[in-house]
Amino acid sequence: MIAGFRERYGTIGVIGLGYVGMPLALSAVRAGFQVLGLDIDASRVAKINAGESFIRHIPGQAVAEAVCTGRFAATTEIARLVQADAILICLPTPLTRHREPDLSYIEGTARALARQLRPGQLIVLESTTFPGTTTGVLRPILEESGLRSGRDFLLAFSPEREDPGNPHFDTASIPKVVGGDGPEALEAAQALYDQLVVRTVRVASTETAEAVKLTENIFRSVNIALVNELKLVFGAMGIDVWDVIDAAKTKPFGFMPFYPGPGLGGHCIPIDPFYLTWKAREFDVATRFVELAGEINTRMPYVVVDRVAEALDRHGGRGLRGARVLMVGVAYKKNVDDMRESPSLKLIELLEARGAQVDYHDPFIPVLPPTREHATLTGRFSVPIEDAGDYDAALIATDHDEVDYAGLVAASRIVVDTRNACGRAGLVAGHIVKA
Repeated sequence: MIAGFRERYGTIGVIGLGYVGMPLALSAVRAGFQVLGLDIDASRVAKINAGESFIRHIPGQAVAEAVCTGRFAATTEIARLVQADAILICLPTPLTRHREPDLSYIEGTARALARQLRPGQLIVLESTTFPGTTTGVLRPILEESGLRSGRDFLLAFSPEREDPGNPHFDTASIPKVVGGDGPEALEAAQALYDQLVVRTVRVASTETAEAVKLTENIFRSVNIALVNELKLVFGAMGIDVWDVIDAAKTKPFGFMPFYPGPGLGGHCIPIDPFYLTWKAREFDVATRFVELAGEINTRMPYVVVDRVAEALDRHGGRGLRGARVLMVGVAYKKNVDDMRESPSLKLIELLEARGAQVDYHDPFIPVLPPTREHATLTGRFSVPIEDAGDYDAALIATDHDEVDYAGLVAASRIVVDTRNACGRAGLVAGHIVKA
């Protein structure tokens, strides 16, 4: 197996063809492997097999070229993964309503996979999770097959490191951390990922690799919470936090810029810290610093709504009740079509709970898809940005580059900007309010 990976020979199975699995599958095809992708969404599978992309930042041409090699296909049938020499699991790991880990996607897939498992396969979990998941949750389920990790099959963990919409990094150019359930599993995982990415970083165990991913995202969560709090403090003093950060980042050492916003979004940063705090309770360890950061970031949508209400009262002579608000951007970050955990959805619900009427504009999300926490918003359509003049206020929640901010400012009565999009565009006006 190891020699085959090094010679780029064999079949790679990828379970979950979303924002993580799809780029990984394409990287494996480009490396010369046969790739079989598995997804439960039949329409997604059909698009892939037709050479079409369903993710904005993945060009359709890249998918078409992969399919045309004859080495890439997608399926909804997990039984076909018996063909695979390595199976990479790229499934979501959300939180329950009580902010506890929801491993149902991993557990359900593992049970189905156990029925297909054959000797000699390498199984790698890529989903972000708490330390101990690979060996404590995934391994026992797979071993229900009668096969044993380290003897009959190999098991490893390698956390995903995707940054959708970042033009400077793709899957192949980002180093990959790997931890194995035993030395042979680690060797096999490195042999595989050495062919897919620029560099493979070995760590002592699967638990260490799982902790690496949590550390990376908790680092971001804590620092974003810090600047969100500084925004409130400096704002009370009449100081623009964006100016402060721009000046501070000129220091060539000891400072890394992070930026405030309307709340955290995406599948990682709003979720991962709670995976660690949940696991830490098992060891009777307090995670006060991590939890405080989560509280600050979770509170930001409420702060933004208060800021919108104040802006309407000050500039429009009215409050939120009955006001028409245009939400500009609903993706969780700029220039992507990803809605996962977007703070914009919470903002819409909070504004409407206080009596406002809210529409949205997003050039990449024409209609709101179903979400776990905001099901009542499903099916709403994006309105033209040219209609901004019909609203009492525009709220910039996501700073997509394709938005004409000069036109938005000219047309709008009030612009509440949570991303400093207007400032970066050099726009200054009395009715622009930073939030």
